[in-house]
Amino acid sequence: MADKIKKQLDGKPWTAHFDREKDTLRVEDEVSKKGVTISLPGIIAKWENQKEQAVSEVVYYIEEALTAMTEAQDLGGKEKKLFPVIRSTSFPTENSEGTALLFDDHTAETRIFYALDLGNSYRLIDRKMMERENWGHERIRETALFNLRSLKTVTKKDTVAGNTFYFLRANDGYDASRILDESVVQSFHERISGTMAVALPHQDVVIFADIQNDTGYDVLAQMAMSFFASGRVPITALSFLYEENKWEPIFILGKNRPKDSGKDEK
Repeated sequence: MADKIKKQLDGKPWTAHFDREKDTLRVEDEVSKKGVTISLPGIIAKWENQKEQAVSEVVYYIEEALTAMTEAQDLGGKEKKLFPVIRSTSFPTENSEGTALLFDDHTAETRIFYALDLGNSYRLIDRKMMERENWGHERIRETALFNLRSLKTVTKKDTVAGNTFYFLRANDGYDASRILDESVVQSFHERISGTMAVALPHQDVVIFADIQNDTGYDVLAQMAMSFFASGRVPITALSFLYEENKWEPIFILGKNRPKDSGKDEK
């Protein structure tokens, strides 16, 4: 897989190094040394089904990311291009230069980062970008959340064994971020008659679930794992319950019963 990706990057001013121990491919700009690290197992899994399309997608991601990294980005006059993005808690809190990224805690499994939209890609906002414009954390947070509310919500619905699942997927890079839009969350809360749950498997989808029976938990867990394995930017394979305006991560174990992720199974 590393060789397939390298072949499509031929002619670019970038170097690629395969780490056999970690199963990753590091692609860097030859001058700035900025780059991206790609985990290969997930791409190989997608290649089994999508073949060359899976390789083309990751090459496109690499090209857009490196182009964005090597061009100077400022916030001035770009308030409407700020958006929040959801990432796992294992996601680095510094960029490749060692500069701290701007983020807020969200759940035990997720964090909220902030991004400057560049059209076909975006760049996560770091402390240096903030300092150049003298922008505060609160201003960026409020602006990004305001812009999020302006995005269209595209929903598809499916019903399995009496349980209803709603898929939010506008393919704008901020689908998972929709759970930060309180109006979207409340719209689902009002229509759900059973237990309200959600899955955030990767950045390009969020699944709201109306759980009516034990089978619903199993179906949601299977969906979350499947999407997590195929996502370009995975977040978490865990699901969440919505209680008192908060998201609580759960393990779905044993006989379809949800368990609090912070407790040991008895």
